[in-house]
Amino acid sequence: LGCKLYKLKYGNRGHNQPCTHVETKRCFITTQNHGFAITLDTATLNPDVEELFVNENDRTNEGLIHKTRPIMTAQFHPEAMAGPMDTNFLFDVFLDHVKQTKMGQVTMTLKERLTHRMLQKKGLCPRTTPIIRAPYKVLLLGSGGLSIGQAGEFDYSGSQAIKALKEEGMQTVLIKPQCSTVQTSKGLADRVYFLPITTQYVKQVIESERPDGILLSFGGQTALNCGVELFREGILDTYNVTVLGTPIPSIIATEDRKEFALKLTEIDEKVAPSDTATVLKDVLDIGNRL
Repeated sequence: LGCKLYKLKYGNRGHNQPCTHVETKRCFITTQNHGFAITLDTATLNPDVEELFVNENDRTNEGLIHKTRPIMTAQFHPEAMAGPMDTNFLFDVFLDHVKQTKMGQVTMTLKERLTHRMLQKKGLCPRTTPIIRAPYKVLLLGSGGLSIGQAGEFDYSGSQAIKALKEEGMQTVLIKPQCSTVQTSKGLADRVYFLPITTQYVKQVIESERPDGILLSFGGQTALNCGVELFREGILDTYNVTVLGTPIPSIIATEDRKEFALKLTEIDEKVAPSDTATVLKDVLDIGNRL
């Protein structure tokens, strides 16, 4: 193949290694446990071989694919049992290609089939997806008072989010009702508002700051609830604020247990039978039925 093998200083190990498919730019969370990598020198690399995946942490190669022959590699673990299973479909793509080859019904190369599956999986179109302008100013809803579901872990994750945004050259605006936290440390966020996380106060900040984007996933239940209300009242649309990260419909679906179960059923995921009740009679009826 014309590649050289070398030993990594620490190795790539763990359940949350981000890998990007080179052609479609889609990023997948993978499980890895390897201590070596290969260099891709265009001067020596076989011209019929291309890079398939690249690790976003250290930019090392995570897979190769042949342009015309049914040959591909993955340095990570696609099956990822006990870990993320984002790339399980690699097995399906390869097996489908083998079956169609045996039946003499091959209509595309393995490389084309893989790219088509990735785009199809998310309803994307190759090279026609509009380029979304990166936000200039981002509003982050911090956690409310310290309680179950919105305590120290959200303060930590929120502070890391602010650092990441600033590294990308974005202005950061933070709303948080308490001052004794890492997020509100001097020099971290560009602007800090010590206000309750409610639609009334968040709307006032949006009117004043006019952010391009808003992050709802770093403030626990309080921030999620507030984000949903901002969406339902049309405040985000009125001020053209884009929700970054998990979209509002997904938040609503996952907050409602019944809705979440229906969504899982739609994608053929197994889920334990369940139902909801508000009065004792319905509870007993559901208990007997299940």
